[in-house]
Amino acid sequence: MRHRSVADLMTPTAVAVQRGTSFKEIARILDEYGITAVPVVDEENRPVGVVSEADLLRRHTAKDGPSSAEAMMSSPAVTARPSWTAVEAARLMERHRVKRLPVVDADGRLIGVLSRSDLLQLFLRRDRSIQEEIREDVIVRILRLSPSAVHIDVDEGRVTLSGTLERPGVGPVLVRLCETVDGVVEVVDRMAYGEGHGAPDGDAL
Repeated sequence: MRHRSVADLMTPTAVAVQRGTSFKEIARILDEYGITAVPVVDEENRPVGVVSEADLLRRHTAKDGPSSAEAMMSSPAVTARPSWTAVEAARLMERHRVKRLPVVDADGRLIGVLSRSDLLQLFLRRDRSIQEEIREDVIVRILRLSPSAVHIDVDEGRVTLSGTLERPGVGPVLVRLCETVDGVVEVVDRMAYGEGHGAPDGDAL
């Protein structure tokens, strides 16, 4: 299976500002591009921080008034690499409580931005695409089962597996593999097992 990477999901042409970019210019950029934060880069296009709408609002209500990007930004910038999986990026966002990640190349230069909305693309995959990946990659290529051994029903990312398997030990493995497929939000195991074997405990995983 090939999981979509940060490079697949990010916005490749990143909007950025310099350390000296003014309050008003940053506000204009956020409004023009419909974004909630923007990376601040140095002279070599390496992210040094991020300015968000919240940073602008805090500065606006402060007594010292509007200032430059360098004075308002959160620093250091929390960045991602293009080769990372979506899961790695999502965990980093959650850990640092940020909504956008500048994406940098091997030299640390900005090449894109990944947002939470970009990650949501994973869950907008067509049900047919999910079904085909489970059948071709999980069932046939990895588990080496007949494509007709398991019936796969996918509805809004919810996968229901049914059919009969002779080896009960394969069931939990199949479920776990299905859970790792991009776009899957839940896996329900309704499979039966060969005579003398019971199904694993639990119906929905």
